[in-house]
Amino acid sequence: MGQEIGNKELNPMIIERVAVIGAGIMGHGIAQVFARKKCSVVLHDIRDDLLRSALENIRSSLRLYVELGLENETIVDDVLSRITTTTNLRDAVVDAEFITEAVPENLKLKVELFKEIDSATNDGVIMASNTSTLSITEIGKSIKKSDRLIMTHWFNPPYLIPVIEVVKGEATSNETFTLTFKFLKKMGKEPVHVLKQTPGLLVNRIQTAMFREIIGLLEEGVATPENIDKAVSGSFGIRLAAIGPLATVDLAGVDLWYTGAKNLYPFFDTSQEPQKLLADMVEKGFHGIKTGKGFFEYSVEGKANVIMERDVKLLKLLKILYEK
Repeated sequence: MGQEIGNKELNPMIIERVAVIGAGIMGHGIAQVFARKKCSVVLHDIRDDLLRSALENIRSSLRLYVELGLENETIVDDVLSRITTTTNLRDAVVDAEFITEAVPENLKLKVELFKEIDSATNDGVIMASNTSTLSITEIGKSIKKSDRLIMTHWFNPPYLIPVIEVVKGEATSNETFTLTFKFLKKMGKEPVHVLKQTPGLLVNRIQTAMFREIIGLLEEGVATPENIDKAVSGSFGIRLAAIGPLATVDLAGVDLWYTGAKNLYPFFDTSQEPQKLLADMVEKGFHGIKTGKGFFEYSVEGKANVIMERDVKLLKLLKILYEK
């Protein structure tokens, strides 16, 4: 079973040529994953300076593996040697067997992009979108190979977080889904089949519901940002890395959680719009680490350290939980 790419049948175990479209915060990390697993990767963006910055970011994250003793020095040059860059979209995709799009969340932009990719590639290619908020069915309505289009939603940082949400569009073939699922597993990832398209998919629905409640608690003055982060990361946050929420309920007792739900549901935040606290922060330019202030403040020197410290902690956790 499989579609032909050039003179060979597309097999998830031997996909070798990958293109990543968009070299931003997600794209360069996705390219790193593919290249680290021995794929030849073409990374595309609209400007050379964006591509140079992407390669430097990849180099920095790979150096972290070396500094922690998880890889030897050769990994940096080894991975980077498999990544080429281009600002020409057709050159990026024409020989690719698997393509991942990671451009901004704009439906018109993605529709036009996939129309170009569709016309530049053969019938056997797999085209994946990293979108999490747009419909993969809508994105694929204007292309001929809509059966070869699928959603693969990665999480930041993509080179560390194992899970990728995989969603079929209405036209996505079963073969495309199966090939994609197997290929992502070969890349060392943990693909999760989301059975139906829904706004926010699975993880972002859960994460945003929690965030809404957190903002409500901040507005009520229940705790400070520092203590909210400490409470979550040091309680169920660390437990969730080892055992999921539904298994946690099973261990504690569904009846116990049912009683808790009856007692607490009436008090939860039910805002249908972003709360005033959040809107005020955006209006004031408190956009987080990129502006130096969000819920916390960040010095120019400290920005890189925050990301580095996060990645170090994640790598240590992943070594224990996934042994990869």
